[in-house]
Formats: sequence, C-alpha cells, structure tokens
Amino acid sequence: MTEIAAKTQSDLRRIIAGRQSKHRVPGLVGAVVREGALAWADGVGSADLADPGVAPTADTQYLIASHSKTFTAVAIMALRDEGKLSLDDRIEQFIPESKHAGITIRQMLSHISGMQREPVGDVWDQLKFPDREELVSGWNEAERIGKPHHRFHYSNLVYSLLGEIVARLDGRSWYESVRARILQPLEMRRTTVGMDGGPAVTGYYVPPFSDVPVQEGLLDLGAMDACGGLASTAEDLAKWMAFIADPVDEVLSKDTVDEMCQPQIMADVDRWNLGFGLGFMLLRIGERIFVGHTGGMPGHITGSFVHRSSGTAGIALMNTTSAPDPAALATDLANKVLDDDPLPPSAWLPGTSVPEELAGVLGTWFSEGQPFVFSVRQGQLEAAAPGAPEYKGPAVFELVSPDIYRTVSGRETGELLRITRDSAGTPTSLHWATYLCTRQPLAFSQLR
Repeated sequence: MTEIAAKTQSDLRRIIAGRQSKHRVPGLVGAVVREGALAWADGVGSADLADPGVAPTADTQYLIASHSKTFTAVAIMALRDEGKLSLDDRIEQFIPESKHAGITIRQMLSHISGMQREPVGDVWDQLKFPDREELVSGWNEAERIGKPHHRFHYSNLVYSLLGEIVARLDGRSWYESVRARILQPLEMRRTTVGMDGGPAVTGYYVPPFSDVPVQEGLLDLGAMDACGGLASTAEDLAKWMAFIADPVDEVLSKDTVDEMCQPQIMADVDRWNLGFGLGFMLLRIGERIFVGHTGGMPGHITGSFVHRSSGTAGIALMNTTSAPDPAALATDLANKVLDDDPLPPSAWLPGTSVPEELAGVLGTWFSEGQPFVFSVRQGQLEAAAPGAPEYKGPAVFELVSPDIYRTVSGRETGELLRITRDSAGTPTSLHWATYLCTRQPLAFSQLR
C-alpha cells in the first residue's frame, strides 16, 4: 500500500466507525486508492452476525449491484472502438425484435432514453427476474415514459438490454465478455456474478424501531446481471478505480474513458451536483469532480468514486439495506486524504533540447487583446494564459506538418495552430483556431 500518514489513517478510521455506529451498519469496509493502488483499508463491525466482532476486510466480498453498469458500459465502448457499433446506432439494429424503435446506444448508456425503470412484472416485489428471452419480450411490453434527452431517468431495464447487446455482438454471455475484456486483464479475481465462495459478508436489513437485524437472502438476477449482478471486494474495486483514473489500452483507451466521463445529462437539475456520463456518475463535491457509481441490493449498499486528476478514490461497502449514503461516505474518505495528506508535487525535470523550428515562436503572443505565453516543455510546445486558474493546464500542441500544429489538450483542443513567417524565417503571426495572434496587443480594428 502507498503510505498515508498515521494521523490521516486514524481520521479515516474515525469516519467509518462513526458511520457504522450512527447508521447501525453490521459490517462496513472503507478504502482509499491513490497512485494506482490500494493505499488504506479498514473494516468495522461484523461481516456475519453469526460470528460477531469479526470485521470485514478489503478481501471480503459484497454485492456491488449497480456498479455492474460501469462494466457493461466499458464493454459497450470497447465494442464501439472495435467498430461493431456506434453510439448513435439504434437498438433495433442489434435487437431487431425490439418494438421500441429509435432508442440509441448513447441514450441507453446515459439514462436518457425515457424508458421505464424496471422490467415488467413487479420484479422487486416478486423477486423473480427475467431470463434473456423474457427480458426482450418484457422490453416490448415496457412503457416509454418520457421523451429522449428530456430528463435523466435511471433504468435497470435499459442496462439489462445493453447486456443483451454485449452478448449478441460478442458471441458469449455478458459476464464471459466482461470477464475476458475487463476482469482478467485488470486481475480482478474476486469480481463475480454472485458470491464466489470466498470470504463474504452476510446481508441484513436493520429495522428502524429495533436493533435486531433481519438476514437478507441472495438473489439470482438472471438477465439483469448486466445492471446489477456483480459482487466484489475493496481490493478489486481499488483496481477498478485505478483503471478509471489511468486507463490501460488492453481494456480501453484513455481517450475513450475520457469520453465516458464527459457529462451527457444533468441528473441533479436543482444544484448541478450530479451528472451522468456514458455509464458513470459524475459527482461534484466542492471544487472536485468524482467519477464512479453506487450500488444497492437487499442487504448490500456500496459506492466507489475516484478523483481522476489526482488518482485518489474512496470506496465504501456496507452489509445492510438501510445504509448511509455510500457516495457521500466514499467521497468523504477520498477528500480527507486529498485535503489532509496530499501527495507532494512531482519533481521538475529539465528538458534536453528546444526544437529549432520553435525557437522564434516562444514568448508572449496576443489574441483578442489577451496574452498567451508559448513555451516548450520536454520538447513539446505549450501555451498558457497568465491569468488562468492553476487547475487549468496549458494547451499542448503536436506537430502535424511544417509550421502546422494540432492542439491535443487544454484550450481549443482539436484546433490547428498555424505559424506564418517572413522571408527570413522569423515567425510574424500565429493563427490558433483561426484567431490571429500577434506580438503586440491590438484591437480588432487594427488587425487589417
């Protein structure tokens, strides 16, 4: 584990002990991830009340329920990157028997299709869940309760159908696809459909007017596994959070994970604290954005969220139906580390050379009357606005052809930078995203 200061560890322990006691959680595990690895984990209470006082650990399995949706989304995006679908393809292209036409993959991933929340048949009342054939036939009976993109509406039904699309395109079951594409490459050995027979908690419901928990049974979700069927551990979820922060190409490229973390819809339209990307919850806590998901099954409430730019994540796993907010607990753990025990800044490393063609470009240029400082770091051209807040990184450029650069990150990402030179080869002007940059500040009326 990467080192966290002893006082911070004590404070983290105090946070999870306080939530466990206040909310009467039989057994709670909290964990923190940073620098790509599990940095701290601890458990309080009892994993199983038949063996009281034996606390769960980072290797104890919980049902992680709707965390499963994030794995389904990554599998869909991998299929997209392989050219097997596009986000604007319609469901009937993959499930031709669907009677709900025009619903796109993007709408399904982002909970903006307008479809009802659950499969037909009162599944959470009857605790009887559809198989694959029943899922599709029930989909055709389900109601489209809203207009696409009109508002966020969470849907387990829709994610179950995404699992069916994964299975049909990949030629194997949803779980076999997720295991081969994600779990095995990331060495998430204890992330399984249902419990795997290793150390695991027992789920409970703690009634509001007594302190005698009621044991909850395990459910077989059938064709709904893609929306909520997985179990996992803090150790495995630490690997998942590390992947979301710093993707590996074997599973999914960084560009695609970045795309998944772009807001598609605002779920919290009153305060703008919760948005949804392509499969991920985007939770704003103060000035930080956390990416992850929560999960809830009878006797199991869980949450894991990562602050991607720092690689710091919090994980909360609880074996009770009536638990405290798992997103709040997970992010409280991460924020405690970010606030009180941040990693030191990376050491500055000198470069070795300045590309000859950039020597005359460096320094201050003005566009629309505002200064931009062009500089070289590790041989790569950058541009920064002196007055920009520190959290905004510089624009970074890559050479396309002589005197033509592409902005690859930061301000005006994707746009071209063109250098104009005089007969002696000295740069006289720049055009960045077509806007003229000059060595002296000029009004628009002075540009001609």
